[in-house]
Amino acid sequence: MVFGGVVPYVPQYLQIKRTGNTEGFSQYVCLTLLLANILRILFWFCKHFELPLLAQSFVMIFTMLCMVHIYVRTRQKTILPTDKIRRFIDLESAHFWKWTDFLSYLQFLLLFTVAASCITYPLSDQPVFVELLGFLAVFFEALLGAPQFYRNLKNRSTDGMSIAMVAMWTSGDIFKTSYFIVRSAPVQFWLCGLLQVGIDLAIFGQVYLYSAKSPP
Repeated sequence: MVFGGVVPYVPQYLQIKRTGNTEGFSQYVCLTLLLANILRILFWFCKHFELPLLAQSFVMIFTMLCMVHIYVRTRQKTILPTDKIRRFIDLESAHFWKWTDFLSYLQFLLLFTVAASCITYPLSDQPVFVELLGFLAVFFEALLGAPQFYRNLKNRSTDGMSIAMVAMWTSGDIFKTSYFIVRSAPVQFWLCGLLQVGIDLAIFGQVYLYSAKSPP
């Protein structure tokens, strides 16, 4: 449970490093998981759940930062001297999560964590808020495949996306959702787990569809 969730990203990380190509991978997958796991950690302080799930969040945050780092480093190699450098401090909404330096991503995540903590602390004894926080944490995570699904749909292709990553997503999410149900985790966890499995299967459908349409 602690490390299984990060294994699917190893093939994608190695593929980006080997090919120098990030086009098939949606960086918004990283954004989704980073926000989800920050919120999950805050949820734990309000309503304790099993420690392996808490530890998993810290491991996932570290993994996603590694993915963001390789993504940014690879994209920097394609920047021309005449291209404008995009930073978080520029506060340009059109370039949100498309910054050209890794520090900008860290700055945004720090600001988000501080803001979310300041909201959570005074409301931590309000049951409605706590349950909403837990739902948002797992709902964001359940949507992690949505950016990848949209990117594939937009490109009408799954080229550059690691099939092994999606296969591991699916098997891991099935196991995780089963674990939530067996261990009587909060209802938000297993409901969103089912949604996550559904999105994984939809991406597999895209792989089959676009492969069938590709010329021999």
